[in-house]
Amino acid sequence: MIARATDRANARVLDEAGGLRAMTWVMAIMLFLTVLAAALGLGTASGARLLERQLEGRLTVQLVEGDPLRRDADAARIATMLRALPGVARVALVDRVELTRLLRPWLGADGADPELPVPAMIDVDLADGSDAAVARVAATATRVSRSARVDRHESWMSPVSRFMTSLTLLAGGIVVLMMAATAAVVVLAARAGLETHRATIEVMHMLGSTDVQVARLFQRRIAIDAAIGGVVGGLAAILVVAAIGARLAGLGSELIGGVSLGVGEWLLLGLLPIAFVLLAILAARYSVLGALRRTL
Repeated sequence: MIARATDRANARVLDEAGGLRAMTWVMAIMLFLTVLAAALGLGTASGARLLERQLEGRLTVQLVEGDPLRRDADAARIATMLRALPGVARVALVDRVELTRLLRPWLGADGADPELPVPAMIDVDLADGSDAAVARVAATATRVSRSARVDRHESWMSPVSRFMTSLTLLAGGIVVLMMAATAAVVVLAARAGLETHRATIEVMHMLGSTDVQVARLFQRRIAIDAAIGGVVGGLAAILVVAAIGARLAGLGSELIGGVSLGVGEWLLLGLLPIAFVLLAILAARYSVLGALRRTL
């Protein structure tokens, strides 16, 4: 009789659809969305870090001068003086051919006109990207020519960096909300199972079963459902993330290509199904124990 009661208590406590529990599909869908959100957050965080590393200490000195001979002479003088400054890692004059290539999307063939007044540009990489080092570069350039202007790459790309940081925070918030929603779904499913098998549980209690033993049955059943759903949803999400990553890498953009996942990020995504199963087990256990202590 005890074995029969135990078998009845260990019966499926969730509704079935096509031979699979509804809980399995719910967990698969929620984990699929969670992995996608986590991949977005990890990818944008990686891209933001890469962008900061690339732009830190990078400057462009522009020299606007109508006389091309004076402009080129001043640019060469500024480049020579900047190379002698402490903390300057690299100084490179941007030649006219490169400037023409950069202007072609806006000016077309007219960008190659030798009479077109194009400013001279000098790329500068600083070993120390501090404000003091930038100020030294600006002071050196303006001593040679008052028309010299120093642009800090980090300043005009900061809106992009802030946007990527916002995406990372948004993705993290979505992951937290999905985990909370998963716990809520498990709690509702466990309580529905308790209500369905109330009579069986009362018989088990009369036969000497404890609340912990009853909770363990629900806990094991929900863990199986969560594990199946986690594997299905997790694998589907990882395949989608891998496909999107391959598309991004094929675009050839340094900025978008930086939104990628390393080995550590892939490991974190792989751990998400395990975390969801553990979350489902804990939620089922504490919700069932709490309900039994209140009602039975």
